[in-house]
Amino acid sequence: MSSTKSGKAKGRRLQNWVKDKLKKRHGLNEDDVKCALMGESGADVKLLSKEARNAFPFNIECKNAEAVNVWKAYEQAKTHGDLEPLLVIKKNGKNPIVVLDAAYFMELCMYA
Repeated sequence: MSSTKSGKAKGRRLQNWVKDKLKKRHGLNEDDVKCALMGESGADVKLLSKEARNAFPFNIECKNAEAVNVWKAYEQAKTHGDLEPLLVIKKNGKNPIVVLDAAYFMELCMYA
């Protein structure tokens, strides 16, 4: 498999992982949340229904690579719409992590 193909496959795996976790945690179905096609503009994981956006109000950008420019990727997530940007990053052998605006995160914690 070429490195471009394998990179796209890694990206798809992370998108599917996020989508599957959201579906399971929030009781969503295939009509509520989908992964973007490679090269498609917008969020990598698309929240299609009002129920999905209410349950998880984020524009999700996924990066599965050994080196990620976090600032650039987070800025990309900010362009996907009016929901809060959320970046999910992963590299080989490591669990995915999330990048979220710190002030927004602190607001979330105040209601937990």
